[in-house]
Amino acid sequence: MTATTSDRSVRVRVGTILIYLSCLVLAGSAAAKVVQVPTVASKLAVLGFSGSKLLLIAGLELAGAILFAFPRTRAFGLLLLSAYLGGAVAAHVAHDQLPFQPAFVLALIWIGISLRHPEALASLRQAPTRSAFG
Repeated sequence: MTATTSDRSVRVRVGTILIYLSCLVLAGSAAAKVVQVPTVASKLAVLGFSGSKLLLIAGLELAGAILFAFPRTRAFGLLLLSAYLGGAVAAHVAHDQLPFQPAFVLALIWIGISLRHPEALASLRQAPTRSAFG
């Protein structure tokens, strides 16, 4: 085994661990919303999420985590979670709160993807041959 193969193997393992760790964090967060843990429910009520809205965002979060966990649906899960967590960051900023929690989870997801699936960011490493707009 060469150093390059070994480095790739470690990178893939670390990326996989980060992907599944983020899925666990998101599933736990969704569960806290569903059972309406008082501290979670009160913090989200300040942002305007309570009752059925809280259940809706818990469902979106859990659906994204499940889709992200499986390799065949990972790209769609990544898209859903990026939009969901981007919205969470925006909601925190709009209400003058620090968006560290959703931003950290989003960073964890993208670091995991970049390590496990570096081809997902391949377009960032290549010089464009022509404009995407024609």
